Amino acid sequence: MAGTVVATGVLGCTAVLAVGLALAAGADVASRRAATAADAAALAAADTASGLVPGAEPCTRAAEVAAASGSRLADCTLDGPIATVRVRVPFGAFEASGRARAGPPPQP
Repeated sequence: MAGTVVATGVLGCTAVLAVGLALAAGADVASRRAATAADAAALAAADTASGLVPGAEPCTRAAEVAAASGSRLADCTLDGPIATVRVRVPFGAFEASGRARAGPPPQP
């Protein structure tokens, strides 16, 4: 009987550890998706602000790119041709966020 209790305890601890590791891995994936989406959205906004991509308003373009990657644009600011964006990616009941800045290289 004591062996059954120990085995049940070991299995229970293993299950809790496995679930915890799976949640941590999922959060890491969501965080990386948010960072990638923020990079792409910031580049799209900066390219539009500099005139390389004609048409839409820079933050609108950033929102389109963020939505295409499964995230939503939370914030977008422009300082001339430099765009700073923040996006959010859903992760269960939570959200992962990513922030990126893009613009032309500094002039010497």
